[in-house]
Amino acid sequence: MKRITKIILALGLFILSAKGNAQLDSSKNTLINTTALSSKVKVAVFAPIYLDSLFDGNNYKIGNNNLPKIVLPGLDFYNGMMLAIDSLNAENKSLEVLFYDTKNAKEPIEKIVTKPEFQNVSLIIASFNTRTEIKLLADSALSKNIPLISLTYPNDAGILNNPFFALVNPTLKTHLDALYKFIQRQYPTDPILLFKRKGAAENLIASTFAELNKKTLGTPLKIKTTELVDTFGVEQVLAKLDSAKKNIILCGSLNEVFGSNLVKAVTSNLNFKAVIIGMPTWDAIKDIGEDAEIIYSTPYNYPRTSKAGQYIEKKYRIKLNGRPSDMVYKGFEGLYHFGNLLLKYKTDLIEHLSDKEFKLFNDYDFQLIKYTKEKFVPDYLENKKLYFIKKVDTQIKSIN
Repeated sequence: MKRITKIILALGLFILSAKGNAQLDSSKNTLINTTALSSKVKVAVFAPIYLDSLFDGNNYKIGNNNLPKIVLPGLDFYNGMMLAIDSLNAENKSLEVLFYDTKNAKEPIEKIVTKPEFQNVSLIIASFNTRTEIKLLADSALSKNIPLISLTYPNDAGILNNPFFALVNPTLKTHLDALYKFIQRQYPTDPILLFKRKGAAENLIASTFAELNKKTLGTPLKIKTTELVDTFGVEQVLAKLDSAKKNIILCGSLNEVFGSNLVKAVTSNLNFKAVIIGMPTWDAIKDIGEDAEIIYSTPYNYPRTSKAGQYIEKKYRIKLNGRPSDMVYKGFEGLYHFGNLLLKYKTDLIEHLSDKEFKLFNDYDFQLIKYTKEKFVPDYLENKKLYFIKKVDTQIKSIN
């Protein structure tokens, strides 16, 4: 209860700079700037907080013992941003930060981008959780010729001809290409058991691996595909495994419930040993792989024992009396890293997104993407740097 109370209070105390702050507007149920800081470089941050669900005006309406699960990722992202602002202030670096709740029904994105305060923004940082929000902000970024940094999945929405739209979390195709090469290096001659469910995305994953097998200059993977219904039983999975050797299992679905159930099925019988290779969506599943050896790709690697990791954990515990999730780290790194680059390079920021000068945890490798070679204008920027994370029980490490 103590931590939830602190989180609720924090929503009304968002620090924008050493001299400015924001408060909860009871009439609009959003976070607004209350101090004129027009001389400062301005950053707009978007994340799903669901203030409409939490507050009736300034009154918290759910009860101190109940914080909806859907709120937590955006709220942790927000809290990470707050910690980053504290750090930037301590280094005497001034940014004006405007924070917007993407789930605010009273002020949807299409209205926010027309507000006077939004017109001189120099950078947009966003944590999306639905594709419908992406194009509205991407179009606004293009019209202003300023970068929009998309930090979380989903990563694309059919954006075209927009070299200011930058994906930190690369597209599924990039993940699958990297995953194929990883499996080819680690398990070149092992049978690969691909389990999938019925669906368009699942068919795309399976067909992508089949196409990569045809094009590879190395040894093609020995992939055997099994399609399962959503209500599959444990025995349907175990029947495909070999008790005499370690099984290499590939989850061919982005569906988090399917992935979790697959892991549970594989680990239900200790007579079977397995390495379970998952999709990039597994990065967001907190309790997956507690009793298994799993591997998945991600653009994010947060060693908690590093100097930066320990700093964030300490500050988070002091402010919110808890342990920070990966979304806290994403929020902190997103604002600190790209905010520092903005302060240094101003209007040339788009040319320096991959710079390592202000690196905290992760390297970035942003490349211009064109859907066809003949195109003159790039369709978007994509970070091609991926890490492979291995979880064995509760131990997590990068295996790049």
